[in-house]
Amino acid sequence: MNSTQKRSLPARREEELTAEVVRSFDGTASPRVGELLQGLVRHLHAYAREVRLTEPEWRYAIDFLTRTGHMTDERRHEFILLSDVLGLSMLTIAINAPTDPDATEPTVFGPFFVADAPEIGYGGDIAQGAQGEPCWVEGQVTDTRGEPVTGATIEVWEADEDGFYDVQYSDGRTAGRARMTADPEGRYGFWSVKPAPYPIPGDGPVGELLTASGRSPMRPAHIHVMVSAPDHRTLVTHVFLAGGDHLDDDAVFGVKESLIEPFTQQPPGAGPGGRTLTDRWWKLVFNVRLAREEAL
Repeated sequence: MNSTQKRSLPARREEELTAEVVRSFDGTASPRVGELLQGLVRHLHAYAREVRLTEPEWRYAIDFLTRTGHMTDERRHEFILLSDVLGLSMLTIAINAPTDPDATEPTVFGPFFVADAPEIGYGGDIAQGAQGEPCWVEGQVTDTRGEPVTGATIEVWEADEDGFYDVQYSDGRTAGRARMTADPEGRYGFWSVKPAPYPIPGDGPVGELLTASGRSPMRPAHIHVMVSAPDHRTLVTHVFLAGGDHLDDDAVFGVKESLIEPFTQQPPGAGPGGRTLTDRWWKLVFNVRLAREEAL
């Protein structure tokens, strides 16, 4: 008796179904789309066979994804959050990261980016009322050879000291985010607030997933940074607070050693950008190195 005959009838039926579904995409006009769909079918079917997926579990999964879609809108991207906590976001970033080892490392985009953030000049304040201790952030954008990237566009966003982004409030505020343009030397500088660790939103399906699995929902203190310039790879990254909590158990696996920087405490008095502070404040220096497009 050969190996095919030894396999049970149900197993043969399962394998034949997978093969039939894979073949159904043979005529896909785009080779890449065909590759994506057939790979998805093979792995999805293999998962269902491996865990012996039950019909109630299948129905729950459909409901879970439906609720994830219903919670997703222009201010809350629950599907991105799901991708983040499953590690798919960081895996995709790793697959597509620049090969130039001198480029600043990328990390997760996150679910709270908003396009068309307010524009500020050098020394402006992105906080716009967000609560937290004042923090001055400065740096230089260069390529990986150290040459300044003049006119690079820098977008930043962060949570307040209570761990909430502006889009998580119901009053429509815009706070803790802005965009700016690097000067001829590639330099930038702005006021913000010192970031704090926070839990990712737990009021949706992703929160259910973490609760069911006993995983921590916490993210370490960080500021989101996105930098773009012609002829360079767009960088999406964070800068993390050195010595902060949860650097070793980030819920979305986004921490990289090269992105951890000190936030140094400063005494009251004159600060950058013509600002005078009556209490302590913090300073962060975060230099960005962009990979050129030809480094792909």
